[in-house]
Amino acid sequence: MAKCLHYLVQHFPFYLERTMPATIEAESTLTDRYQTTVPDTVRRALRLGKRDKIHYTIRPGGEVVLTRVEAPEADDPVLGQFLAFLARDMASHPERLQAIDASLVQRLQSLTAGVEVDLDAPLSADDE
Repeated sequence: MAKCLHYLVQHFPFYLERTMPATIEAESTLTDRYQTTVPDTVRRALRLGKRDKIHYTIRPGGEVVLTRVEAPEADDPVLGQFLAFLARDMASHPERLQAIDASLVQRLQSLTAGVEVDLDAPLSADDE
């Protein structure tokens, strides 16, 4: 949700004006060590919990936007094992490595020209 709000603030500020009932403001004080407590209203709005990370975006006019850093998605164990295999093989047998020919790159680019792929879209039943 925080990413969504951040995106909306950047690209569609008029949307928030219509959907959020009011601007929420909060204050906190810096300690001698430049630390602060995130106010409860901010924690609830960003759904922050203990040990969560906060991302700061500082705009040219001095405005600071806080967003919650989303936890990274779990790595695919099969892909991880395959990449580890490739790394070990390249380290053990560097003589097998070959440069990609420029004509192959051009051919691949011509075959994929105009093809758009949404990596976040679910697979169809035929592709699963």
